[in-house]
Amino acid sequence: MTIVFFARQDILIAVMTTASKTKSVAVVDDDELVRIALQRLLKAAVLGVASFASAEDLLRSGQLPEIACLIVDIRMPGMSGLDLQAQLKSEGHAIPIVFITAHGDEKMRLQAMRAGAVGFLAKPFDSGILLERVRAALETMNS
Repeated sequence: MTIVFFARQDILIAVMTTASKTKSVAVVDDDELVRIALQRLLKAAVLGVASFASAEDLLRSGQLPEIACLIVDIRMPGMSGLDLQAQLKSEGHAIPIVFITAHGDEKMRLQAMRAGAVGFLAKPFDSGILLERVRAALETMNS
């Protein structure tokens, strides 16, 4: 597995490849506008991206083996981001997660970070900081 980083116009660009596949970053958020904005940001950073309207959609997709990092909203209808994190962990999926939320508190942040999240960002967040957390997540997948 190889991760290559480039700096261009203050944007961190990461490409993660394995044998013949490129792994992607998945966005899980019930807000369609957030999903679209994050897809554009990640594509501009030359990252493969998939998006899902719910945790359940992600789990049903069959795409977990192709995902190198998750960007997940904390509060969503149905399964929450924290519940998704717990389920992935219990099933042995070691996918780094960056949480995003408009409704988070310190207790949630601590719970997420103690369970292994690589980031916890309050909406609205700085896109550069998000890309830095994604880069860090991709690095953890390589180690």
